[in-house]
Amino acid sequence: MIRPIRKAIFPVAGLGTRFLPATKAQPKEMLPIIDKPIIQFAVEEALAAGITHLIFVIGRTKRSIADHFDSNPELDTTLRQKGNHEMADLLNSIVPDSAACIYFRQSEALGLGHAVACAAPVIAPDEPFAVLLADDLMRARTPVLKQMTDRYLETGRSMVAVEEVAPQAVSSYGIVDANQPEIGQFEPMRGIVEKPARDEAPSTQAVVGRYILDGSIMPLLKAQAPGKGGEIQLTDAIRQLIDTQGVDAFRYEGQRYDCGSKLGFIECTMASALAHPDFGSDVREMMQDMLLRDPHR
Repeated sequence: MIRPIRKAIFPVAGLGTRFLPATKAQPKEMLPIIDKPIIQFAVEEALAAGITHLIFVIGRTKRSIADHFDSNPELDTTLRQKGNHEMADLLNSIVPDSAACIYFRQSEALGLGHAVACAAPVIAPDEPFAVLLADDLMRARTPVLKQMTDRYLETGRSMVAVEEVAPQAVSSYGIVDANQPEIGQFEPMRGIVEKPARDEAPSTQAVVGRYILDGSIMPLLKAQAPGKGGEIQLTDAIRQLIDTQGVDAFRYEGQRYDCGSKLGFIECTMASALAHPDFGSDVREMMQDMLLRDPHR
């Protein structure tokens, strides 16, 4: 019997140096897209996929992430006294009562694999779990993790989300060796390489920030020696899973925004503003007017 996926790990301990000075005292994951922090999009995606245990791997400067998902009785009282019950209810529903938040501290930035392994105490050896990288903000008709969990219930196999990238971009991603899957489909992986040179990449199919993994990967990560960049690479442990259990490359339906880069963050903000139900049309007019007035266009 295939076990449903109920736990998701959010590695959010990074320093966010690409966004300094904005991230000197504020976690990158708390930067807002209009009126919602980046991390909340990932949490909402996980909840929509049936996740009940939200596991955050944080660093020492990330207390505001825990505060954001905690209750705030003082703010709730203030909002209700002012008659703003709708906003109070919205804030209280960010994490429903049926879900639990769990926090682990990553004392050193030793790589994504190390961050995932920090959550090992709450992952059973035979228990599947998800990993979501909040920097990859996904927009889709069906939440990307829900697409993946539905497929997992058919196969019971670990899988990674992939998308096609330009050949010159392969050195920035984990690249899979697999036949190219159609959108909404998966293909078994023959291998995976972390940030290969362009002429060494087995394909142009890049792993993006959504994973479903078997709990047996945790001891592999614990025993793993540092890999590329001197870090514990999740990619290296996935390669071992390919050899022992099999791992699938899943081509999701949807749009990914790389909010770990400034340009991707701007693109996501602009797309979100244009799609906003309250002021999207006003934003479109504003952008058109700015382009007409821009002397450097």
